[in-house]
Amino acid sequence: MSVRTRITVVIAVLTAAAMAGAGVLVYALESARIERSVSEQISQEIAEFRELRIDPETGDPFVDVGNLLEVFLTRNVPDDDELLVGYVSGEETLATRNRYGQEVLDEPAYREVLADLADVGGTRTIESPTFGETWVTVVPVTDTRGRGALVIVNFLRDEHEELDGTLRTYALVALLSLGLLTTIAAFQSGRLLAPLRTLEETAREITTTDLSLRIPERGNDDITALTRTINGMLERLDAGFAAQRQFLDDAGHELKTPLTVVRGHLELLDPDDPDDLLATRDLLLDEVDRMSRLVTDLILLAKSRRPDFLVLGEVDLAPLTRAVLAKARALGERDWQLDETARGRCVLDEQRVTQALLQLADNAVKHTDTGAVVAVGSARGDGVVRLWVRDAGDGIAPEDREAVLERFGRSHVRAGDDGFGLGLSIVRAIADAHGGEVVIGDAAPHGARVEIVLPERRPE
Repeated sequence: MSVRTRITVVIAVLTAAAMAGAGVLVYALESARIERSVSEQISQEIAEFRELRIDPETGDPFVDVGNLLEVFLTRNVPDDDELLVGYVSGEETLATRNRYGQEVLDEPAYREVLADLADVGGTRTIESPTFGETWVTVVPVTDTRGRGALVIVNFLRDEHEELDGTLRTYALVALLSLGLLTTIAAFQSGRLLAPLRTLEETAREITTTDLSLRIPERGNDDITALTRTINGMLERLDAGFAAQRQFLDDAGHELKTPLTVVRGHLELLDPDDPDDLLATRDLLLDEVDRMSRLVTDLILLAKSRRPDFLVLGEVDLAPLTRAVLAKARALGERDWQLDETARGRCVLDEQRVTQALLQLADNAVKHTDTGAVVAVGSARGDGVVRLWVRDAGDGIAPEDREAVLERFGRSHVRAGDDGFGLGLSIVRAIADAHGGEVVIGDAAPHGARVEIVLPERRPE
């Protein structure tokens, strides 16, 4: 069965069980109330009978059982479902004030109870063919002249019929309510599970070439949270496949030129000319080195979206800045300077941040002359950490600042620059992995200032 059907069936079964249990409980409580009411009625009649001691006509105590019973039955008005009968010395009925139920006096069950309780008294229940459940209570009376008995007969059929009618009405209402609740449960469960059906349909339509489909998000419940999670997973999958495709496209595009160069020189190689062999060998090794660097950079960019790309740890910002400056001095003969250093510790990937700053320093060396100023610095404030490289070189035109952060994006290229245009895209990937950004600005009096702005994560 589908989830919708199972939910509907469970709700229907639980509702039916609850309604049936409520009906049984009501029947039991009402039956007990009826029995308690009849018992109180019998006790009241017996109490009134025992309190009758003085004959109201003579003012003297009763000395005759028959006279006592006659006065009591004459003065007492029974209820509609009650019959009062008096017997003297076991003879026929002395008197009765209620003509309803006279037929029960001739039934064998009634006669048997009368014979059994004539001396000891008490109450016994019989099942009358005519009146159903009937209670017969015998109150023996004796005096010096003879014996007698007051018999109280209570008929419970009307009470039970009224209760049965109420329960029939309840059962009908319960069935209608059960049908209504089942319908509502089926509709509501179908509505709640609609995102899952949409998820199933979307999953069928998703292919390795198209991961752009998303599940509509409605409401703010658990299923909506699941929908957001799956949409996030699809976003990550789409980004992962896009990165793979871009890696293949970039690698194929950029490797095509050096491979063409290698093939052309091999075709023109003169194996009998030693000088030609040495020159071709040096050229091919240089092209292989360039291809190796290109593949390494592309692999780094492809890994930048992986969860294990960063290894975070507590880093002291001031020693980190000085260490980057010391390593950058080996990149070229420039006027290396330290602008300022941030104080305190921060959580980041020290190796990746060092790699990004050295990449910025290498770019600064390529776009400055010998002896030009290249500065490294760091600062913190307003909830962010800033690390930068500043140079006094050619600078980056404002219209090119976004393009140079993309793969193979180039601005002004100096002679002798053999880069691929991947340096700043690597820096941006490292900043994005930290949740930060790369900001390109102008340096004073001229040149470029490239900042890596990272959110400040203090140690726990």
